[in-house]
Amino acid sequence: MVAVSGRTAVLVAFLALSSMAVAGCDQRPSTPSANQLATLKPADPRMAQLYEHSCKACHAAVGSGAPLVHDRDAWSPRWLKGLSTLRDHAIVGFQSMPAGGQCAVCTPKDYEDLIRFMADREDK
Repeated sequence: MVAVSGRTAVLVAFLALSSMAVAGCDQRPSTPSANQLATLKPADPRMAQLYEHSCKACHAAVGSGAPLVHDRDAWSPRWLKGLSTLRDHAIVGFQSMPAGGQCAVCTPKDYEDLIRFMADREDK
């Protein structure tokens, strides 16, 4: 067994805590900034256009009551209901969500893709 001086123990503890803090830097903030809200859009040009013309009006507006785009904390309890339920809510309306989400040309798959994007679950 190697004897460790008090000074070395403090240094080891500091380095351990520092590495934990740096590891946490990878995590995205849950709520996007105002600049992010203004610029976030799906990568696919068609989906980006649908998002810009229908979803963005509420889902990028702080205070609208709609879960903000890429706000994982706001979307998590909704996501637990399942994508098909969220899609159906978008199609028929739910609480403050207008029927069709103001998208007259969206297909059920479009709604699912847009919901995945807004919920930041595109990889699922």
